[in-house]
Amino acid sequence: MDAGNHAAHPQLKPFVALDGTANTSCNGPPVGLVDIGVSEGAYLFRVALPGVQKGNLKLEIERDGKVHIEGVMANCVFLENSPTVFQMKVEKMCPPGPFNISFSLPGQVDPRMFSSTYRPDGILEVIVRKRKFPYNTPEMAAGIQHPSPFL
Repeated sequence: MDAGNHAAHPQLKPFVALDGTANTSCNGPPVGLVDIGVSEGAYLFRVALPGVQKGNLKLEIERDGKVHIEGVMANCVFLENSPTVFQMKVEKMCPPGPFNISFSLPGQVDPRMFSSTYRPDGILEVIVRKRKFPYNTPEMAAGIQHPSPFL
């Protein structure tokens, strides 16, 4: 998909690859649902990761816009303000174990320029800047060429 042509595609339908426990069908909240938003200078993506602890996540963003998320769904439950640990016997949610989620953003990005938040409701929210091309000026878009100072 052409990054400059995102206005022609108001409803992006990215291919999302799920592996590990995220690919296991379950009756509870699904892991790996992805929303993608586009602005003039950045992309926003949100990924549903209910039940995943923040410390069990690894996020990698590549320059071409590919996003990889690795994590582990824990198999023990710790209740807040309680020393008791519960071993789950009935599991309708995503089963414990490792998972991988991969998808592509509509265009290239600067992988060094992002901010992420893991919300209390289990949503990973990330804003990443679009890649700026150094010679992409209005004159170049109009086909106006400037003489090279090195000739």
